[in-house]
Amino acid sequence: MLIHHDINLFKATNPVITIGTFDGVHLGHKQVISRLNNLARNVQGESVIFTFYPHPRLVVSAHESNLRLLTTFEEKARLIEEAGIDHLVVYPFTIDFAELTYEQFIREILIEKLGLHTLVIGHDHRLGKNREGTFDNVVALSQKLHFGVEKIETFLINDVDISSSKVRNALQKGEIEKANEYLGYNYQLTGTVASGSQIGRNIGFPTANIVTADFSKLIPDEGVYAVTVSFEGKTYNGMLNIGYRPTIDANADHRTIEVHIFAFEGDIYQKEITIKFLKRIRDEKKFASIEDLRLQLIEDRKTVESLFPLPLN
Repeated sequence: MLIHHDINLFKATNPVITIGTFDGVHLGHKQVISRLNNLARNVQGESVIFTFYPHPRLVVSAHESNLRLLTTFEEKARLIEEAGIDHLVVYPFTIDFAELTYEQFIREILIEKLGLHTLVIGHDHRLGKNREGTFDNVVALSQKLHFGVEKIETFLINDVDISSSKVRNALQKGEIEKANEYLGYNYQLTGTVASGSQIGRNIGFPTANIVTADFSKLIPDEGVYAVTVSFEGKTYNGMLNIGYRPTIDANADHRTIEVHIFAFEGDIYQKEITIKFLKRIRDEKKFASIEDLRLQLIEDRKTVESLFPLPLN
C-alpha cells in the first residue's frame, strides 16, 4: 500500500475512492473496503481511501477537544493495508477545507487531483460544507461530471449498525467484548514501560507501568482485564489494571495502566509493548489492606488463567 501526503504526486489507474476517518477500521469499515476492492478489480483500477488528519471533529467542533480515538495513525494504516487497499491518501483537515462544497471537493480534489473513476459512499455519509452532499446530490453530480457512484448499506451486528462512536462508547463503559465484536479484532494500545513504585513486586505481582504512545488514544474504563502482552516478537498472557490504585494511593489524581505478565521474568523498562484486551474481569476497588489486595490478585489471576487459551489476534 502506498501512503500519500501530497495529492499533487498521486498517480493511480482508474481510482475507486471512498472517504472517511476510518477510526478503528471496524467491521462496518471492512464492508466498505471489501466492496471498494471488488469494484477496483472490476474496472482494472486501484482502491483508494481518502482520509484526514487531524480528525475533522477536532477542527470543526471546539467541544470535541477531548475526543479520543480508537486507532493511532500507524495502527489505522496497518489495518487498512492488511485489508488490501492500494492507496491511502492523508489530507490535512482545516477550517478552509471544511468550507468546500461537496461539488468543489469532488471536482477540484477527487477528479482534478486524483482522477476519480468511481466514488464509494457509506450509508450515512454526507460530503462537503453543511453536509449537503447527500447520496442523491452526488449521483446527480456524477451524471454531470461523468464518474461512477456506489452506495454501501449499513453493516449490522445483532440489529445494531456498527460505528466508531458505538465502539468508543463500549470501551468507555468497559464493555470490551462488545467493542471487540464490533471491531472484528481485539482492541489494543501500545506504550512504553516506565518505572513504578515496585509495590506489586513486593507482594508477588510485579507490574509493568505503561505510558501510552499517543495522548489521543482511547483508554478503556477503569477495571481489571484479561490481556495479551507483546514485545520483541513474543506474546504473553497477563492481567491489567486501569485506574487510580485506591488501595495504594488514595490521593491519586491520574489514571495508571499496569500489567502483570504471566510466566515472564526480565527487565523491560523503556521498552515498547502492545496490549490486546480480551475480557473485563471486575471493577477497580479499594481494599482494607495491601494483604487483602494481594489475596484478590491471586483470585484475579485464577480467573484470567481459566480464560486462556483465548484467541490471539
